Amino acid sequence: MTTKFKFAALTTLTAPLALAAGMATAGGLAEPVETVAPTPVIAAPVVVSTNWTGFYAGGQLGYADVTGSGTTDDVDGAIYGVHAGYMHDLGTVVLGAEVDYDLSSIDNVAGTGDLDDILRVKARVGYDAGAFLPYVTGGVVRANTSGPDLEVEGDFYGLGVAYKFADNITFGGEVLQHKFYEADATSLTDTLRATTATARVSYQF
Repeated sequence: MTTKFKFAALTTLTAPLALAAGMATAGGLAEPVETVAPTPVIAAPVVVSTNWTGFYAGGQLGYADVTGSGTTDDVDGAIYGVHAGYMHDLGTVVLGAEVDYDLSSIDNVAGTGDLDDILRVKARVGYDAGAFLPYVTGGVVRANTSGPDLEVEGDFYGLGVAYKFADNITFGGEVLQHKFYEADATSLTDTLRATTATARVSYQF
């Protein structure tokens, strides 16, 4: 009877301790919380169309160097103007036509007067290299001078490149070599030449 009494008393004392230990193990100690790293959001790349077909218009700013009879020195200065044209992309070859018009700050052209403006009608043949379009160009040109008022005509050829910055925006540059072979005055002859280099920006419709 004594032994049973001792066992029962021991059980009565240890049961609450065991229960408390179990509670401490289950909820009394904080379990580590797993931190999930946020999934990075990757922005979709901006896809620029590489189709060059369409009308375009824009402006240009550059430099011209003029040489010719009537003066022993080259004359040079800034030119600036506008252009408009159309291109047709055949896949690899891009064909185009353009008209551009420049105003000039060049004085004493061939010792006769000031170069007022230059009008060009161009044909272009380019290579579709994705966002880049290198091309060759050529056509006819007409220039006007003042003091005296003269009109000279000729032809030109050159190289250019366009870069498609966005679907509708292109940047580029051109270097052109001009030769004037007709004039309405004998003071300008077929030795009159001009080299121009321009930076261009265009909007494609």
